Amino acid sequence: LQLRDEPRPIPKPRESLIKVEFAGICKTDVEITRGYMNFSGILGHEFVGIVEDSADRSLIGARVVGEINIGCDTCEFCRKELSRHCLNRCVLGIVDRNGAMAEYLTLPTANLFVVPKWVTPEAAVFTEPLAAAAEILEQVKVEPSWKVLVIGDGKLGLLVCMTLRLVGCAVVLASKHPEKAAFVKDQGVEIADLNAVQEKSKAFDMVVEASGNPTGWEMALCAVKPRGIVVLKSTYGGAFAFNPAAIVIHEITVIGSRCGAFSPAIRLLQQGLVDPTPLITAVYPLSQAEQAFERAQDKDALKVLLRVDDADAQSKKQHRGEPLSQKASPGLIPMCFQNSNIRGAFCRIGFSNFFLRTF
Repeated sequence: LQLRDEPRPIPKPRESLIKVEFAGICKTDVEITRGYMNFSGILGHEFVGIVEDSADRSLIGARVVGEINIGCDTCEFCRKELSRHCLNRCVLGIVDRNGAMAEYLTLPTANLFVVPKWVTPEAAVFTEPLAAAAEILEQVKVEPSWKVLVIGDGKLGLLVCMTLRLVGCAVVLASKHPEKAAFVKDQGVEIADLNAVQEKSKAFDMVVEASGNPTGWEMALCAVKPRGIVVLKSTYGGAFAFNPAAIVIHEITVIGSRCGAFSPAIRLLQQGLVDPTPLITAVYPLSQAEQAFERAQDKDALKVLLRVDDADAQSKKQHRGEPLSQKASPGLIPMCFQNSNIRGAFCRIGFSNFFLRTF
């Protein structure tokens, strides 16, 4: 990981320039630092910020979040408004597109969604993962009579629990960290130890696998009823072997589930049906991004945020030995944090424009 200087990005036609307020660190970001996706560039895909420049003048000054997939606009998926499945897409901070762990980013204006005034930026930064959780309800008609198991007590697993409970179904969370499970226990979610779940063979109408561990896949196949549904939210770092016989014999439906539409997630935040802010473990200034990544990898961590604001500009002055009481120069170019796919790369602090980048 490197903290270094970069010129402020210049928006292309039909793009907007956004000044980032908060960027979230998720497991994908951590995996990218270990070589996942072979990404080289500025990290980060979860963000909230203020539009500073746009061809759509009505957006200037608006707080926005942004759909992370940038499609080609011409293929069958893009024409169906499914750019997240465009075969030629870029993905913010993941595939061929600099991300949000910077003072500024650019995105197609069509990808932006205005945040309602009564939704805080700390809540809005969860829009992307909350959309991923809510996507399950777009893919599966979950019945109130169902019993649903969620495997994995990380941030995504907890957001899935918060979303599924709105349907009225019985939600059970397979957890090995009681302190994390506590965030959804008071919302009517039953908490079960992993060992106890393994004893409930063929007990669930649907299982959501969000553990990120291949053992979660094995547990899901054991726990789901015949003709039940397994929703895969996990992506695994490497290949693993499994026997598909159980899927065939028990006629199990397996559904891959990744990104989701932002509008339903924003409505959940706007209506107060889901409050993700208790999941925030810590907030770090962008200038302390390396420490933030270390904190995000602690077992007790859920969501670690990077704050990108004038305090970071002031930290640049501190590195120069200038008094913090002075106002940051308006000429400072963006600070961002980049990732290097060389493991153990040295983290360097630049003095005028920071970013987190991979090489």
